[in-house]
Formats: sequence, structure tokens, C-alpha cells
Amino acid sequence: MFNKVLIANRGEIAQRVIRACQELGVKTVAVYSEADVRAPHVREADEAVLIGPPPSSESYLRGEKIIEAAKMTNAEAIHPGYGFLSEREWFARAVRDAGIVWIGPPAEAIAAMGSKTSARTLAVANGVPVVPGTTEPLENAEEAEKIAKKFGYPVLLKAAAGGGGKGMRVVSAQKDLASALEAARREAKNAFGDDAVYLEKFVTRPRHVEIQVLADSHGNVLSLGERECSVQRRHQKMIEEAPSVAVTPELRRKMGETAVRAARAAGYVNAGTCEFLLDQSGDFYFLEMNTRLQVEHPVTELVTGIDLVQWQLRIAAGEMLPFRQEDIAPQGWAIECRITSEEASNNFLPSTGRIEYLHLPSGPGVRWDGGVESGSEIGLYYDPMLAKLIVWGVDREQAVTRMRRALVDLIILGIETSRDFHIRVMDDDEFRRGAIDIQWLERRLASILERPPNEESARVAAIAGALLAERDRGARVVSTTSNGVTPTARRSDLALDTWKQAARVEGLRD
Repeated sequence: MFNKVLIANRGEIAQRVIRACQELGVKTVAVYSEADVRAPHVREADEAVLIGPPPSSESYLRGEKIIEAAKMTNAEAIHPGYGFLSEREWFARAVRDAGIVWIGPPAEAIAAMGSKTSARTLAVANGVPVVPGTTEPLENAEEAEKIAKKFGYPVLLKAAAGGGGKGMRVVSAQKDLASALEAARREAKNAFGDDAVYLEKFVTRPRHVEIQVLADSHGNVLSLGERECSVQRRHQKMIEEAPSVAVTPELRRKMGETAVRAARAAGYVNAGTCEFLLDQSGDFYFLEMNTRLQVEHPVTELVTGIDLVQWQLRIAAGEMLPFRQEDIAPQGWAIECRITSEEASNNFLPSTGRIEYLHLPSGPGVRWDGGVESGSEIGLYYDPMLAKLIVWGVDREQAVTRMRRALVDLIILGIETSRDFHIRVMDDDEFRRGAIDIQWLERRLASILERPPNEESARVAAIAGALLAERDRGARVVSTTSNGVTPTARRSDLALDTWKQAARVEGLRD
């Protein structure tokens, strides 16, 4: 095992890797920008190196600075986390060429799977089912129109070099195709530095189901089961769970075998994820492979008992996987909510400011993977995800109920967050039945946000608000801008729950 690992990331994933290293007796090096000088991951690491100004292009995306920091601190390996440089082939090669171990797949595997078009080509060559579409980037609008006519509308334009919904457009008619292609190319260029776009048939109301794979350097490749990631807004995942209500044991076996076949074809080593569309008839199609750790990896950890981050380290250090495929089966149910600094009732606009108070939920089956604390300053330089709240239950019903309870217990004052939105989703009848697909949230969002307030919560809120106003009367401000702590700030019933929480914070009783 390594003596020292540098984590080329920030926030909750940096802290997650630090904790895995600590349990293995490995020292850690954090890197940070000037905006993160007081961030928890900087304090928790054994050493920390400043690598640049706040913009990620001048700090966390500066591969040469990160490699320099690793050499300066004698770190033997680099863990990239997710995002930033985690899927950049050139960075993986540069780390390797510098004589440092890359905790991730080989650069060649990143190259094979990093581009959606090359991944589709590889998948087709190895008998992996894909959504009908092109395997090469589109040359122009005329070519796109010919292909779209062949497949039939609607079709989907996708950036070849990235994900997260960037450079993606659904086109329902030929008259819109040329302008959509131009917009997709422009967005792809800005997001990934590559304007290559390809086209595929748009599958109506599928589920987004992904398979976690783990591969060592001794030829063992295993599937660790599926994750349901269909609750998405603008192609960004918001809630994930494992297993999926739509996946039977037989379907799990088939999808797992397909993911393993794709990973083997790419010469894959370490942790990775194959993403699939699962249609209403039970057919599934390969989308892409994420050649890194996923944000939603904790739900797989909770249902399998396998620490994915520790095994990333162990595999990079040359260890062999001790598991067999038949040993792996989901136990219970896990759900993850991404807690972001966004205001759902205001079109999910980002919220900035200082976290004045943070109270974390606890209890059986509750896990918090966070990168913030009371006093943290939240700006616009980085992704709005603050943390992940994850729960485990013996079945899905218990997991949903437990998640709702944990979300209610969570208090974040000072900025707006997605907490209230997630509570509303947990209360939604269709979500509780598992009747979801990747377009579900777009169809359901308005009704989720418009749920009428609870009268009892309103009464409690009014009492708590009056008591706080009388007691503090300007002497001490809990927060005037977060989660509805002022009576006029928000109109949702969940903001009223925040009054109840604020009363408890101040030692009052409802």
C-alpha cells in the first residue's frame, strides 16, 4: 500500500478519499485554490498545497501544478475523485509519465471509453447493445438530416467528449435540427473544448440504470449491481438508489454481464460505471462508460458492503479482488439525495453566501458525505453540490421513509438548498411507487413544487417566528436569506418546517 496519496479534487469527494486513506493508514495531501483556503478537506489532510486562484481553470484543472505538488510532497499516487481532471486521458498519461501511480483506469481505457462515439464503436464490435445512432461525429446539418430521417424523429444530439447534459439536444422535427446541431456544437466546445456531436434515436420514457464494475490488474472484472438514476433535471442526476425497482435478478445478471464485457473490451482496471437506458419492455442499451468513481457510489457501497474508494486504492497498489461474482447481491435498499446550493422554487438558481448553521441528521442507516461546515463560504466558482445524504433500509419503503426523516432533520441556514425539494419528492406518490423515468421529473416538477402548505406547520411557524423576532429583535440574526427563515422569504410548507427547526435551534419548544 502507498505511504502517501495526493487528492486532486475538493469538497466532499476529497474528504471521502481522505477518510478511505486514513482507514488504510495512508497519509494524504490536499490541493486547494485560494477560495478553498479554509475548506474542511484542506484541514483534514496531512498536508495541503495551494495550486492557484479560485477559477478551476487556474487551479483544479492545472494538471502540471498538481503533478508538481505530488512531487514536492513525495506523494506516490494521485486520486482524481470525479469531475475536473478525472477523465482526462492526457492527465492520466502525464501522471504515469511522472513516475506517479494513477488511481484510476489506464489512460488507454479512458481514451477508448472517454469519447461517446469511440465507446459506441467499441461496444458494437463486442456485441454490446446500443441505441441506434452514429458511431462517428456528424459532419454537417445535411448529414444529420439524412440520418434522422432514417431513424425517425425524435432524435437526440449528444456531445462526443462529455456528459452531464452539456451539448445535448432533443429534436422532434426536421425544421429544428440544424439550429439544434449548431447550439449543441457550441455548448460542447465551451464545456469540453471539442465540438464533436453525434446523433442517436431518442428512446421515449426510458429509465437510466447504470452498472458499477470493479476490475483488478489480474484479469478479474466484477459487476456490483445496478443503480437507478432516473430522477434527473436537464440530464443532471438528483436522486439515485440501489437496487432498481425495474430490475429483476435475471435482468441484473444480463446487464452485469454486458457491463463486464464492455469493461474487458476496453482493458479496464479500477472502478468504473457503464450507463444504460432501460426501456419499458425491458430492453437495455449501452450509453457510455464513466471511467472514474461516480458521485452516487455510496448507494452501491451500502447495499454490497464493499468500500469502492478503498478498493480503488488497493487495486492501484496491485491487490487482487477477493470477491467472486456469485458473492455479490444487493442487501436492502439505499437512496442518495444530492444536496445542492440551489433554490428549487426559483428555477434552481444557484445560491451563494455563508453557511451560518449546519445540523446533520443521524440515526440508524444514515450517512452524510459532505464538504461543508458552519462558516463555509459558498460561491459560484464550483459545482453547487454541497454534500450527499444517503440512507439504507431493509426495503425501499423503509429507505424512502428514513430519507424523508433525515432530510427534515437536516438544517442548513444561510443559503438556499435543495433540501425542501427532496422532501417533496419523498412525499410524491409516483416516486414512492417507483413509477419514474428520465423524463419523470420534468413532467412532475411543477406539481411537486406547488404542494399546498400544511396548516399545523403554518401555526408552528407563526409561533416560532414571533418568538424569535421578539427574543432577538435584531440583536442576533440566525439568517435572513436562507430556507425561509424570514416569514416572507418563501411560501412553501417546507419553509415553514424550517421555522420549526429554527425554534429548536434557539432552544424553544413547539
